[in-house]
Amino acid sequence: MYTIFSENFSLDFTLDCGQVFRWDYVDGWWTGVVNGQLARLQQDHKSGEILVDSRLPADFFEHYFRFDDDLDAILHEVNKDEFMDEAIRKYRGLRLIRQDPWECLISYLLATAWSIPNIKRGISTMCSTYGKDIGEGYYSFPDPCSLVHACDDDLRGCKLGFRSGRVIKAARHVEEGSLVLGDIFKLDYEAAKQRLMFLEGIGEKVADCILLFAFGKMEAFPVDTHVEKVVRTIYGHHDFFNGKATKNKIGSWGRMYFGHYCGYAQQYFFYQKRLEGI
Repeated sequence: MYTIFSENFSLDFTLDCGQVFRWDYVDGWWTGVVNGQLARLQQDHKSGEILVDSRLPADFFEHYFRFDDDLDAILHEVNKDEFMDEAIRKYRGLRLIRQDPWECLISYLLATAWSIPNIKRGISTMCSTYGKDIGEGYYSFPDPCSLVHACDDDLRGCKLGFRSGRVIKAARHVEEGSLVLGDIFKLDYEAAKQRLMFLEGIGEKVADCILLFAFGKMEAFPVDTHVEKVVRTIYGHHDFFNGKATKNKIGSWGRMYFGHYCGYAQQYFFYQKRLEGI
């Protein structure tokens, strides 16, 4: 075991806010599978130190939790109004996570029209069926080759529903090289978004989630039903919308209003809406 530390970091907010699906709070520890390894993390709320029980090194988690982000500066930039100020005051320390691109891609393909408990359950079943056993009842995330060779009926047995065919097709694109995930890092936001949206099942919102959580495109502003309701209720009077706050227009507004780090703003009020309603 060892400890890591960063100013302005809340492990609870970061792992509970809905951006990742393979962490659970069990007996006072956040337990999850990341980078093919089991990890248990616990934060001392007085000192802020994170106790880590994992084979993964400290620099992995420092990178994973984006400790290199100047969170004070980012939150200052997106703190545009009273509503945003309240979300920041209540949930300060929530950081975006650098997710593995392949795992994030498939996870958000599965997230379509599903609640977070269902997403977590579906991913867990898929991993136990096609991933590698890493002990204690946990499994690694399946690689593209494993899912390419899964038949649609087998994946449906994981209770993925209509999503199973989309997962196989995405795995085939990655396995055959028609989609090189590493190349997306090199593209600007709009080009990267279009590159992802050629995949079946990836629309504006899913593409934005993947770009924000896996590829560091901070100008991505995912708009789901929670975010749509927040923006229509709090910001719908803005002249930008001209009475028509469509999801596409909300995304453009978020980039215009909050600036480059709008993805951070989105995650803060998404989490507030999930916990408190509006």
